[in-house]
Amino acid sequence: MASTAGVVLSIKDSFLALPTKTGDRALEEVEKNISSLRQVLSGDGEAGANQEQVLQIALEICKEGVLSLFVQNLPSLGWGVRKDLVICWCILLGQKVDENYCCVKYIEDHVELLDFLVVCYKKSDLALNCGIMVRECIKHPTLAKYILESNSFELFFEYVELPNFDIASDALYTFKDLLTKHESVVSVYLSSHYEQFFERYTRILTSANYVTRRQSVKFLSEFLLEPSNSKIMKRYIQEVRFLNIMIGLLKDSSKNIKICAFHVFKVFVANPNKPPGIIEALRDNRKELLKLLHDLPASKGSEDELDEERDLIIQRIEKL
Repeated sequence: MASTAGVVLSIKDSFLALPTKTGDRALEEVEKNISSLRQVLSGDGEAGANQEQVLQIALEICKEGVLSLFVQNLPSLGWGVRKDLVICWCILLGQKVDENYCCVKYIEDHVELLDFLVVCYKKSDLALNCGIMVRECIKHPTLAKYILESNSFELFFEYVELPNFDIASDALYTFKDLLTKHESVVSVYLSSHYEQFFERYTRILTSANYVTRRQSVKFLSEFLLEPSNSKIMKRYIQEVRFLNIMIGLLKDSSKNIKICAFHVFKVFVANPNKPPGIIEALRDNRKELLKLLHDLPASKGSEDELDEERDLIIQRIEKL
């Protein structure tokens, strides 16, 4: 069997040869090498991988800059080899040598790779592969922090509205991971980018695209109620502009959107420290709100719980 260094150099050379060799021949060499790498990293189905060898390969791949070649050449690769490469990527990023994830450290030093992967969501044939690779990266707080604070993060507000349902859903999945995987990182980010973030988020809440509206309000109803986001939630429910958006969503033709909007709306009403502007807006819309709440449909299996919450909110509005 070839040495670890030899295996990695063979992979590197095949990628470097892509621009110079005849297309099919060069791609076949890359495909063969990546397939072999996947077997070494994950085992051959009968025997598991040799963990010591896997660690050595991870170190060599970082030393030779092969992770950069993986990312830079993604657009040139076929579906099958991209699938193998994604498997290799996920295994490599999980390799810990002493106290460090060597491949994560490599990406920290080459953050342009993250930007490239995020931009590739625009390419329909690459989007789902890149989504898996990005989500593997953001399991690590330093890489999640980089994306949140980079210009690349802004692209997710566009991606969740893409007409391709699979890509838009995958982008939202990544978006959720960015905002839920690392509580302290997210808290710092939202505290310092509050206005910027919610201005963009408001646009997707009011999107003309039904799927975007439904997914974004559902996520907001979950996200704001997380204990780790209590400070952000308390700030959010002080603002009349956001209350008005929830009232608008309570009028949506979709039952699911109405229910998710209710779970955010009820926090505005239940807040014991409502500012004067919120109280005034609730009073001004009292008649319409009471009708909307009485007509609120229950989701399957949750009628009793929803009815109880709705009745409490109705009582609070009637007392204003």
